Amino acid sequence: MSAAKTPTAPLGPELALAGSVAESVEVLVIGLTKGAEGPEASVGDALDDATAEAVLAGLVAVGATGKAEELTRIPAPAGSGVASILAVGLGDPDDVDAQRIRECAGVAARALAGTTVAATTLSALDLGAAAEGFYLGAYTFTRFKSAKSAPKDNGKPLARVELLVEEPGDQESEGTLARSAAIAEAVATAREFVNTPPSHLFPEEFAARAEALGTAAGLEVEILDEKALEKGGFGGILGVGKGSSRQPRLVRLTHKGSGGKSVALVGKGITFDTGGISIKPAAGMENMTSDMGGAAAVVATVVLAAKLGLRVGVDAWVPMAENMPSSTAQRPGDVLTQYGGTTVEVINTDAEGRLILADAIVRACEEEPDYLIDTATLTGAQMVALGNRTPGVMGTDEFRDRVARISQQIGENAWAMPLPGELRADLNSKVADLANVTNHRWGGMLAAAIYLKEFVAEGVQWAHIDVAGPAYNTGGPFGFTGKGGTGVPVRTMISVLEDIDQQG
Repeated sequence: MSAAKTPTAPLGPELALAGSVAESVEVLVIGLTKGAEGPEASVGDALDDATAEAVLAGLVAVGATGKAEELTRIPAPAGSGVASILAVGLGDPDDVDAQRIRECAGVAARALAGTTVAATTLSALDLGAAAEGFYLGAYTFTRFKSAKSAPKDNGKPLARVELLVEEPGDQESEGTLARSAAIAEAVATAREFVNTPPSHLFPEEFAARAEALGTAAGLEVEILDEKALEKGGFGGILGVGKGSSRQPRLVRLTHKGSGGKSVALVGKGITFDTGGISIKPAAGMENMTSDMGGAAAVVATVVLAAKLGLRVGVDAWVPMAENMPSSTAQRPGDVLTQYGGTTVEVINTDAEGRLILADAIVRACEEEPDYLIDTATLTGAQMVALGNRTPGVMGTDEFRDRVARISQQIGENAWAMPLPGELRADLNSKVADLANVTNHRWGGMLAAAIYLKEFVAEGVQWAHIDVAGPAYNTGGPFGFTGKGGTGVPVRTMISVLEDIDQQG
């Protein structure tokens, strides 16, 4: 599939502001909290008092409690203007925050498959969170489903959500919705990249799609092919990609901004990872279509920064390669030269992400950014340490903590981790400047970040976000996240960029 044929259909439902429930609305989604004397409904001005009381009585009669993410659907009372009411539990009122609204809106959106138009009062609690939750909860990836298995009309994703607010024409509400819709679209774009199979998203194609998105957003785009990489001395990217017939790329997407600080973003773009000669077990290898989750997030984030008109300059660097075993693949024991001259003994070819990231980090630092964020599905050790939903953040102490704090505030919940000095010596090589792995399995996530630290220029505030687990959901749906690509950490990175834009 060429970039020119990339589908451009919306990735989520249409989002619109409304002041009342329109005739076209089929389902009204309301929130239900747990009260001391039973559940309490948040209906705003969508229903009159008598109808609201009848709705609450009906919900209680069928056992609704208001427990977080509990779904209860009942026929709507006569005269309410809709066919049915869907109540989503919000839990204890003290626990209702933006992330709870986002998650519950997502749960509701999934339950509304087959519905054309829904309205919601969750937007009266937090407009932005409700918009993001409905959009992302309704997202599905069905591009490769034929007519045999594609969702029928009663299973198609929710098509339109009307977000009920007091003043739908209010400039602040319109601005909030526009920002949240752009963020949700960016997260869904990252998901779409991750979910696209490697047969259809290899380095050349990924680069072309990134270029198309960047050009449409007004970004400056530069792509280095294998010849340019060879000429430039990008030994890490070339070394990882040499086993595949799909040639590697390095993509640069630049949002100039309008002054202030500059931020470099670097994302790991391994479009498929077999492990190379140090091959992975067959079980679960199909999930390695997600090994470009960091790159997907970086591409989506820099495009989003342009759409939001951030003043901060954003320079995104995306190394792309396919890690395959073949007669031309790099071998354990090979020595390669990273961009900038550092020699590396490749002990394990399945520790390839750090090799392509290091090239891109050195190149990014040549532009003298104030901040650098790299993100990658880098280590299985991240999942061992923090599980499948908690990214690990490492880097320079102050910026690491800033990124983790912001991530927790917006609900992606990254956790700050240390870079123990004693692990550095374990990356020494007898034949080169560095080895790409240690000779033990302790602190693997931390050791990978320590490797990357070697390539970050002095004076650059740096954060490394390991999303090996959080970028891809292999289990059942939760909150506004379905199975497959999650789009993590797009929301963290754009929130950090906005914070730098405002605070420096």
